[in-house]
Amino acid sequence: MAEFDRDFRRVVFASGNRGKLLEVKKLLAEFDVTVVPQSEFDIDAATEDGTSFVQNALIKARHAAAMTGLPAIADDSGLAVDALDGRPGVHSARYAGEGASEAQNIDKLLRDLKGIADERRGAVFYCAAVLVPLYGEALIAEGAWHGRILTARLGAGGFGYDPVFLDTQLDLTAAQMTPQEKNARSHRGQAFRRLADMLRDRNP
Repeated sequence: MAEFDRDFRRVVFASGNRGKLLEVKKLLAEFDVTVVPQSEFDIDAATEDGTSFVQNALIKARHAAAMTGLPAIADDSGLAVDALDGRPGVHSARYAGEGASEAQNIDKLLRDLKGIADERRGAVFYCAAVLVPLYGEALIAEGAWHGRILTARLGAGGFGYDPVFLDTQLDLTAAQMTPQEKNARSHRGQAFRRLADMLRDRNP
């Protein structure tokens, strides 16, 4: 085995999000690895001061790897709206301020887009997924999900901005989709499937 693969038996996931953790475990099931959330190591979250999703994902993964001595996986994602010049972008989780709730972030987004015509409400969900090994270069994969921001919430599922993000091909918001429908089209699903492809190339 190559040096990259030799220590790839336990991987720390640089997030405390249980939903994301389950997705990552499913993603890596074929690789015979144990995925451990960073919360089990009682380490502080990294300071996400990057200017891009890739930078922030790498910051989180490198921090988790340095603190645990294990390879680390992380992702960073957010929403970019055309009429807002790409905002909220990397600040999506705190668009309405530090500690803001998902509802408050959506409320601010809808206020900022008040009066904006449908054709100018285009938006993209971006995700960067990375794996930082103990040896060699990091693996970086990205995904993008194009849609439009509605004027009001629609649907009860999902999280974050899902209730106002319309997939214009399916004519459903992310909050109206089944988990299977969402994973097949979402930015995060795209990014992690590409990361899995990279791992298969490393582990033929």
